[in-house]
Amino acid sequence: MSVPGESSVQPTAAASAAGSLDPHVDSSVGDGLTKAEAHARLERCGPNALPEERPHLLRALVGKLMGPVPWLLEAAVVLELAAGKVVEAVIVACLVIFNAVISFVQEGRARDALALLRSRLALQARVRRDGRWELLDSEELVPGDLVHVRVGDIVPADITVSDGVVSVDQSVLTGESAAVEVRAGGTLYTGAIVSRGEASGEVTATGSHTYFGRTAELMRNAKTASHLEETIFKIVWALLAMDGALVVAVLAYGIVNHLPASELLPFVLILVVATVPVALPATFTLATSLGAVELARAGVLVTHLQAIEEAAAMDLLCTDKTGTITENSLSVVAVRPYGERREADVLALAAAASDEATQDPIDLAILAAAQAAGAPAVGSRSGFVPFDPSIKRSEATLLANGATLHVMKGAPQVLAALATDSASIDPDLEELAAGGARVLAVASGSSALEVAGLIALGDPLRADSAALVERLHELGIRVVMVTGDSAPTALAVAREVGIGERLGTAAELREHGSSEFDFDVIAGVLPEDKLKLVEREQRVGHVVGMTGDGVNDAPALKRAEVGIAVASATDVAKDAASIVLTDPGLSNVVAAVHDGRRVYQRMLTYTLNKIAKTFQVSLFLALGLLITGSFVTTPRLVLLLLFANDFVTMSLATDNVGFSSRPDRWAVPSLSLVALAVAVPWLGISFATFFVGRDGLGLGLAQTQTLVFVMLVATGQATVYLVRERRHLWASRPSSWMLAATALDLVIVAILATRGILMSAISLADVGVMIGVVLAVTLVLDLLKAPLLARIRPEQAHATARVHA
Repeated sequence: MSVPGESSVQPTAAASAAGSLDPHVDSSVGDGLTKAEAHARLERCGPNALPEERPHLLRALVGKLMGPVPWLLEAAVVLELAAGKVVEAVIVACLVIFNAVISFVQEGRARDALALLRSRLALQARVRRDGRWELLDSEELVPGDLVHVRVGDIVPADITVSDGVVSVDQSVLTGESAAVEVRAGGTLYTGAIVSRGEASGEVTATGSHTYFGRTAELMRNAKTASHLEETIFKIVWALLAMDGALVVAVLAYGIVNHLPASELLPFVLILVVATVPVALPATFTLATSLGAVELARAGVLVTHLQAIEEAAAMDLLCTDKTGTITENSLSVVAVRPYGERREADVLALAAAASDEATQDPIDLAILAAAQAAGAPAVGSRSGFVPFDPSIKRSEATLLANGATLHVMKGAPQVLAALATDSASIDPDLEELAAGGARVLAVASGSSALEVAGLIALGDPLRADSAALVERLHELGIRVVMVTGDSAPTALAVAREVGIGERLGTAAELREHGSSEFDFDVIAGVLPEDKLKLVEREQRVGHVVGMTGDGVNDAPALKRAEVGIAVASATDVAKDAASIVLTDPGLSNVVAAVHDGRRVYQRMLTYTLNKIAKTFQVSLFLALGLLITGSFVTTPRLVLLLLFANDFVTMSLATDNVGFSSRPDRWAVPSLSLVALAVAVPWLGISFATFFVGRDGLGLGLAQTQTLVFVMLVATGQATVYLVRERRHLWASRPSSWMLAATALDLVIVAILATRGILMSAISLADVGVMIGVVLAVTLVLDLLKAPLLARIRPEQAHATARVHA
């Protein structure tokens, strides 16, 4: 697909012989609209936004009735109806509808929460109003506005370029991966990504009036299952395999003993249904969406819900220096001129290779210092190449005294390699960088470049940086600073905030191949090196967090399990990240880790609870038939049990939990052993209840089945409280929702059992004694639980001693 107005141009001769991009002409053109004119046009044309497309509610609800789990329950409805058991069929249908509605409602709330978060990530545009450049939300753009775009921007509206040259990636719009160069007279289309250069131009269309009619969705809610969901489903498949063996045994027994198919088949199907995690989608969505809302209050916007769970396992955080460890409040603190030049001369040359329209902190600091020093203009600028991270320099072409002068500003080593003078700048560079200053070189020349001087930019450390690094270390997260700055600058900052002193370089990073290395700080890194770093650390088993702010950081942010865009990040970086910080610095990352580990604890409780209940119920149902020769309970009562379990299980998403002091990882064998240790005593209680009810109390089979039902509900509740706290169950208070759900469950079950609703009636005394016995056994099991956990997995003792906030 081609776009009308595309232009492809060749590099011009204005670029220096040293090698540069297409020139960008001075962007100071016109004063733009006045604020009054812009307001009037906004009233007339409307905001620069597209109507949000909401999913069709009925179609979304019907979708909840599709899939393996709903199909299994729907098959049970058909079988129950075929067997003439209308009540059981209605109960199963209600279970299907109940879980579908809950999941639908919770996903809708999660979708609304993400929409609210995305609204806080609104694009901003550089707009010239009343003769001044300023940053405004892109929704405020109107036709006729003069805007400026640069590397990392997503084009906020259809723009006719009047000045400059840019390369744009329009693949999100056209499907074509090749970059397109657009210069004066060409058109930039909404949604395209500026990958190189800078340009100014006039807005020609906004909102639904743009050429494409809509922009690409910036924040996508990924639908792929998280590691946590995948792990839980793997456990469920293992449980289903166990159920398969039990089903074979039950069917063989039924065939040998000539049990009626109308009773045997529904029983077998319910045996399988009891293993399925019917409430998992709703529980996981609710837990993560509540976590996202909590994080939003802390200044952390989550754009992919599974990032909350991934944050729990993150054990390595790769962070930039500028704007994260430091304040990104740059100022010129020293100038080292060379030759006959004065400090003002060096600042004047550096200012010529800077541009106010970019709103880049380095350019603004240099322009302010040049103005304060009274540095005169070197000449009239005829071309400008903005800073490009891949070549680490910017360049201006000037007309001075009738001659062409090239001026470059950038990394000292890069400019020193391009210059012809042989004087070494290394001693001065090391001296200026020793205190943590960021050092730039300035070079100029007509036919040959020579280094004009060095400029040291001070960027004070954030007041909370040292405490942040210490807190992350306490949480078991290793911090590595990855920066494009020189080694002396990077090492000085890393040492001061407590990151460490083991220094590595980009060259060493590339040489290490796929092996892990042991650096605390890596200097001189190019953006593509960050992606290699993430991939290598993932290959050796780390769960990686990566911070970034630029367009070239996007691949690394996308690849990392926890991609973190800082507050000053470009639109593309925010789009690629799964977490976006709204406050400067990285302090809010700690909140993300805390909340991620809380979600992990809640879902760990869900998983332990599910495994224990499946062991208990499935083995009891199957072995009960094989041992006693009768159904120890009925499909109808098992379905009511599933209702009771799901009601409380979903309240786990609101539980008051702490967070572990080390990264959380799933250990399925240990989980299974713990769950089995809880389930075996309950299995013994289950058989004891059946035999005592039938033989000791003289109850009929139907009444014994009611007593067993009360026992299964009570032990199900007790299991939740046993496994929710890896210490003793009284060590922390459950949420009010959990307590209320349990109380309501037990009251409703007592009413059904004593009134004989959907089951044979038993006395209130029998119900009370049964619940009392379960409570007593729960306290005994709790005394044995904590030591057992420590023996099963002593290396994970941190998981049993959670920190409560």
